[in-house]
Amino acid sequence: MATIIPIIPEKLTPETKCGYCTNSKCCTYITQHIPTPRTKSDFEHLLWQVSHQNVHAYKDKDGWYLLVNNRCLHLLPGGRCGIYETRPQICRNHSNDYCEFDAPAEDGFELFFNGYEALLKYCKKRFKRWE
Repeated sequence: MATIIPIIPEKLTPETKCGYCTNSKCCTYITQHIPTPRTKSDFEHLLWQVSHQNVHAYKDKDGWYLLVNNRCLHLLPGGRCGIYETRPQICRNHSNDYCEFDAPAEDGFELFFNGYEALLKYCKKRFKRWE
C-alpha cells in the first residue's frame, strides 16, 4: 500500500494543522507533571517510576514530568481519533498552536532520562554520597 503524503499549504493554522499530521504523535504518549525532585528520597521514587516499561522523565522550562509512551486506544490506523465527537475534555482542551508537527518535543527538554541507568547516573553526579 502506498503512503500518501499530504500537500501542506504555505501557512498552517491550528484549525487545519491536525488534518496534515500523519503520525498523531500527540496521541502516542501522556505526560504527568510531578513535583520537582530535590531529595535522595524524591529521586529514589523517580528511579522506581522510570524502572517501568515505557516510562521516562524529563525537565523542561515548566518543570519535571513523567513521560509514558503508550498509544491512545482510540487512535485509528490513519491517525484520526476514533471517538472525536465524544473525546475527553482534556483532548478537547489540547492546543496544537505549537506541537510535534512543528518540532520534536525533545527539543525543549533540559534534562531527559530514558530509564533507570540514565537517571541513576544523574543521581550519582548530583549527590556525592549516593549509595
